[in-house]
Amino acid sequence: RANAAAHPERLALVCGDDHLTWGAFDTRINRVSNLLMQLGVRKRDRIAIISPNSIPYAELFMGVLRAGACVTPLSSMASSEALQKMLTDCGASAIFVAAQYFDLVAGFIADLPIKRFAIDFEHAAFESYEVAMAAAKTTDPMVSIDMSDPFNLIYSSGTTGTPKGIIQDHRMRAAQMDRVSPNGYDVNARTLISTPLYSNTTIVSFVPTLFGGSTVYLMPKFDARGYLEIVERAQITHTMLVPVQYKRIMDVPDFDSFDLSSMRIKFSTSAPLRADVKRDVLARFPGKLVEYYGLTEGGGVTVLVADEHPGKLHTVGQLAPGNDIRLIDAEGQEVPQGEIGEICGRGPTMMAGYFGRDDLTADYIWRNSEGDVYFRSGDMGSFDADGFLVLSDRKKDMIISGGLNIYANDLELVLLQDEDVTDAAVIGVPSEAWGETPLGLVVCRAGVTRTADEILAQANMRLGKSQRLS
Repeated sequence: RANAAAHPERLALVCGDDHLTWGAFDTRINRVSNLLMQLGVRKRDRIAIISPNSIPYAELFMGVLRAGACVTPLSSMASSEALQKMLTDCGASAIFVAAQYFDLVAGFIADLPIKRFAIDFEHAAFESYEVAMAAAKTTDPMVSIDMSDPFNLIYSSGTTGTPKGIIQDHRMRAAQMDRVSPNGYDVNARTLISTPLYSNTTIVSFVPTLFGGSTVYLMPKFDARGYLEIVERAQITHTMLVPVQYKRIMDVPDFDSFDLSSMRIKFSTSAPLRADVKRDVLARFPGKLVEYYGLTEGGGVTVLVADEHPGKLHTVGQLAPGNDIRLIDAEGQEVPQGEIGEICGRGPTMMAGYFGRDDLTADYIWRNSEGDVYFRSGDMGSFDADGFLVLSDRKKDMIISGGLNIYANDLELVLLQDEDVTDAAVIGVPSEAWGETPLGLVVCRAGVTRTADEILAQANMRLGKSQRLS
């Protein structure tokens, strides 16, 4: 509301050739809110969306919030069966569907007691989004929002059982707005978003940019060269990417021909960004590089400002202000300094819980000796002498061979030291002699003539006896 009043003609959203000013964005948000309220949607009701990134998706996202409802963005990577379970579980009052993903819901959506809207297509079982919007009021409904009200419900993309729904409230999202000014989201920022809006990775960049009154550029589908073209053409200042995107961008053959000098700050999250990729980004991609470690559920957060700590690129940084992380063993006891343990964290950005699953929420909690609540991550890690967090592996992916714990990530890093290896994974396989033994899988660069046995032998020369690969 304040941003629209302050600069109604500034661009709020850009997606391809489409754009929306702040004044028009505010009006569209009002129409979404009033449309929902006319349907009988009440505070805390869940409203589902499945769509590629687009201006309608962005206005729906914010309009749902203005109505006091809870945004439930559905993953387009989920199966039809999983999506049906998500919608049944959350009891959404309405769903907004884009043509691109109609087939994912077509087989079951008519059987659910839910209002259906077609964002960009026509179908007898769906109401037209634009027709409904045209009939909706433009006045601001001024719904009162409490910090404990749900902001969004994000589902895991589980393939079995009912996926877990993570509830994040307005208090949690408000805490993230502390990053707006320090990160420059409020200084005529132009943020390029190429990850989907159903991802927490995207939301933690999308919302601060809007809060800061700047401009969000949306890519419906990521393409590395297309991404670079937008950065150059629109003089993008901010971006949030996941590690695989960084790798693909840096591998664009004519990367160095693009003018990327407008970029002020690049963020990375969702998975560890490999040290060699960080090093390449720092050398060739202008602007700061900041890596966040954390969970969609929230809890402890660490931050690595990579350009300020070039000797710590193998880590995910130090604790963010107001956060605390403890490392525990299998019995729930804290491990000594320098030892590996399961990462348990607490901080300002913690989920309200798993939707309708108090039992799962309770299982996720660890309490210290003072009774403070920490969220268990399932990740294993250790702190170095300077307080930087070094990730080892997922707890469930730890390999136990001959009674010894082996962390697959440690072995993968050794494989990646080989100049002929471009990617690597290590898994545990059954062994009569050891219970489990680590098996390495590698992707080699084009034109490699060495055999798998030669690559294996070189890696095993660098590994301890108990770690050796098969």
